[in-house]
Amino acid sequence: MLKIVRLCLMLLLSLSLLPGLLVAQCTSSCTFGVNAGAQYVICVPTPSGCYNGNVVMYAHGYVPVGAPPDTWQSQLFLPDGTYLPTLVNNLGFGFAASGYSKDGLAILQGIQDTMDLIPLYKKNYPANRLFITGASEGGLVATKSVESFPGTYSGGLAVSGPIGDFRKQINYFGDVRVLFDYFFPGILVTGTSGESAINIAPALMLNWSSVYEPKVRKAIRANFWATFQLISTAKIPIGLNFNNAEDAIVDALWYNVFATDDARATLAGNPYDNIGKVYNGSFNDGKLNGSVARFAADPTALANLVSYETTGLLGVPLVTLHNTADPVTPFWHETLYAAKARATGSSSELAEIPVLRFGHVQVTAKEVTSAFLLMLLKAGLQ
Repeated sequence: MLKIVRLCLMLLLSLSLLPGLLVAQCTSSCTFGVNAGAQYVICVPTPSGCYNGNVVMYAHGYVPVGAPPDTWQSQLFLPDGTYLPTLVNNLGFGFAASGYSKDGLAILQGIQDTMDLIPLYKKNYPANRLFITGASEGGLVATKSVESFPGTYSGGLAVSGPIGDFRKQINYFGDVRVLFDYFFPGILVTGTSGESAINIAPALMLNWSSVYEPKVRKAIRANFWATFQLISTAKIPIGLNFNNAEDAIVDALWYNVFATDDARATLAGNPYDNIGKVYNGSFNDGKLNGSVARFAADPTALANLVSYETTGLLGVPLVTLHNTADPVTPFWHETLYAAKARATGSSSELAEIPVLRFGHVQVTAKEVTSAFLLMLLKAGLQ
């Protein structure tokens, strides 16, 4: 209770700093290019008197393999339309973001590509202190970056990141798919030989938006009780409104469809495992557990997955924002990460801010700004 009170007081204090930090008369000067095989954008506040000499590095979220090269740049906009470089520049900070040299599962590449952008930024602009932010997959990039490089970054802000347990995150996506196939058999079948929840047919990806997503939505609307059991057994967060179930299921299935094959290739094997999983929450759990598709993880994939996990060891402040009803990266990541931070004696460096809203990375400019200012406050930058 005391921790919540302290967090609220710090948030109020950070908001009180906002009027003094906003520099409305400033504009952004942006440059785009390619560095070490990755696209980048650098934006600085102009005129020069607007710039405080500190920099915000930004790590973007998941981009599926085969997407257009500049797809990641759409993630520079918040859901309310706010352009992140402009938001950051108006606070007096420089902004730099790198695309990744690999699409798909690219957390390790995101960490390195973001680091590789720093010398280029410093070559052209002064950089006193560096902060790293990121959303979704980029939230994990930001978290692992502040854990690994406290001498480089003075603090981090992670939004809706899978920071608590990445293996559990992969199993969550797999569970949603195998349970969907159980309750809605035949919907995600293309007729391709060998296709399964861990072997995605190219036709499923190619025709997802035009054929299969509409089929999924139609099936969900047509069978309330199957939908209810899927939400219950897969533990998909939907908040207090059951009408969110359709979007929640589709959002989680999207990651199974577009991320599975690349994850297997990147990790040199299948990382999903439900061999010993006991599902509950259906009308007949015995039948469900005896009939649902089962898959065993490959040892090599699990070994390679270790490098994607966080430690919870923080030498600089980390602030997190996370929707409490996030169907893509569930809020339990925050609970698990807080436990890691306690175990390493790092709780004082961590501030977790729940956003009482359904959706993935559904945050406003005001919420992001207040969380960012809280991070600066904890980092001693006022």
